[in-house]
Amino acid sequence: MESEKTSLGPGPRSRVTRRPQRAAYDRAAIYAILDSSVLCHIGFQAHGQTFVIPTAYGRKDDSLFLHGSAASRMLTNLAEGAPLCVTVSHVDGFVLAKSAFHHSLNYRSAVLFGTAYALEDEAEKMEALRVFMEHATPGRWETTRPPTSQELKGTAVLRFTIEEASAKIRTGPPIEDEADADLPVWSGVFPIEYARGAPVPAKESAPGHAPPAWGFRDLKPEF
Repeated sequence: MESEKTSLGPGPRSRVTRRPQRAAYDRAAIYAILDSSVLCHIGFQAHGQTFVIPTAYGRKDDSLFLHGSAASRMLTNLAEGAPLCVTVSHVDGFVLAKSAFHHSLNYRSAVLFGTAYALEDEAEKMEALRVFMEHATPGRWETTRPPTSQELKGTAVLRFTIEEASAKIRTGPPIEDEADADLPVWSGVFPIEYARGAPVPAKESAPGHAPPAWGFRDLKPEF
């Protein structure tokens, strides 16, 4: 269950030291970033090597759920309580200043620290997979065939518990040096928008059935 505490930091791992005025540690800000994406990057160490792997996720309360093949090297290495760093980020605009030095990005990012464990109970795995699907397409789980016991056995499901986290956010126009104010150079922001395309039915799609309403959460939430 989600903790009653409103903050996930700062802690020894999550404290933002560079541009700390852009940091946020409250759950509302961090979870808004998590809930507006389905892709994260997982950093971990295995066999003396550091890996950063992109993968999809679902969130419920203070947990992220990850899944993949039971033969997945990443999931196998993470299944026994490995310490992880998980990141989710959005680029919202290119920020063009009058000087090369002050060019930047508008962005939202979250960095999470915690541990992951494999779920073995069939009911827990089924619920985690439901959360995973509902994270991106609310209501879809109820319209599809649920996984069979054999499919569940072939699927590794991990629960990553968020122990501490931070968000970092930049918005707005470029920051200009006063000496550059009169330079004859265009400056401003090129916004980046993420658009949903029209659904493309598979050849096996049941005729006469409309696609579900695309329920993915707003890609630029207000918080």
